[in-house]
Amino acid sequence: MIFPRKNRPQTVRPWWETPAPQKKSRGNIFIVALLASSLGGFLGVTASGGNLFHMANIVDSSSTIERAPDSVAGIAKRVLPSVVSITTRTANGGGTGSGFVIDSSGYILTNNHVIADVADGSGTLQVTLNNGESFDGTIIGRESAYDLAIIKINATNLPALEFGNSDLVAVGDPVIAIGSPLGLSGTVTSGIISAMNRPVTAGESGLDNSFINALQTDAAINPGNSGGPLVDATGAVIGVNSAIASLGSTSQTGSIGLGFAIPINQARKTADQLIKTGKATYPILGVSIDMNYTGIGALIAKSSSAIMKGGPAAKAGLRAGDVITKFEDRTINTPDELIVAVRAKNVGDMVKITYVRNDKASTVTLTLIAAKN
Repeated sequence: MIFPRKNRPQTVRPWWETPAPQKKSRGNIFIVALLASSLGGFLGVTASGGNLFHMANIVDSSSTIERAPDSVAGIAKRVLPSVVSITTRTANGGGTGSGFVIDSSGYILTNNHVIADVADGSGTLQVTLNNGESFDGTIIGRESAYDLAIIKINATNLPALEFGNSDLVAVGDPVIAIGSPLGLSGTVTSGIISAMNRPVTAGESGLDNSFINALQTDAAINPGNSGGPLVDATGAVIGVNSAIASLGSTSQTGSIGLGFAIPINQARKTADQLIKTGKATYPILGVSIDMNYTGIGALIAKSSSAIMKGGPAAKAGLRAGDVITKFEDRTINTPDELIVAVRAKNVGDMVKITYVRNDKASTVTLTLIAAKN
């Protein structure tokens, strides 16, 4: 709250003299504007009551602001009708999130963590379109490994978003994030892609964690943006907003310019599987990783069950205690980095892995297989 200063004696200058320079502030500027308006009204009338400005010809402007189709305003106008707000209600409370239409027959893509609380059928799920229409939502399928889910509403002829190609995204590309942060539907923020291939872990429990090979953006993303689209300069969706970094302080829980989105190429593959079968899968090496390992690389757990029998790693000769240091051309520094690198691939892909055993580095090639549901 701003309190007025106490009155202080001042030397009054004649109005025709130039005032001494003063330090300006927003408050000063605001007050001056009001005074200028009042004085203008006062000085515009002569002592006899005549109008000093009777010769003025004041014309209303009929010009309009031109907003190019590729401007932020132009893109937002095209994309907003495809973005929805999602509200969940359970006996323990509720939550809000975002999503977007991917098929005109009512299929909507969002994050798994947005709808996880009602996935067991004990709560309600409501979807609100940008025009204010509301529908009950049905969960078609979800995959916690990628933090993705498909829900459906009983509506047709919905405007679906166009998919872009997240493999072609580059650092510095302009992007727009759209969603319902803090329940404020239809919110648009802009920024750039600030980094690629960020290993991000999201989830509420160790058993339900998602490992995301994320796009990083400085477009403001806040709680409630989850599941909304991240679009490029053409309006095509390139990512699904999923997580934000925080300072770990209760005094700063909103955006700090570090938001993360699931690349749309991965999201599209998972969405296709969920729509067709209600389930999705992801590729694996066939090893258990020691998540508590603090050295450089990813340590295959030192246990008898660390290597899946007959799995890719077993066939390639990997053993418990080996440290994986490289996946394809990507250097592996932490266990999380290995997991997201594997999950960014497809089932059936052949990959090269470099590992260290007894201080000796070796490279093998193996074929990724699907995880068992």
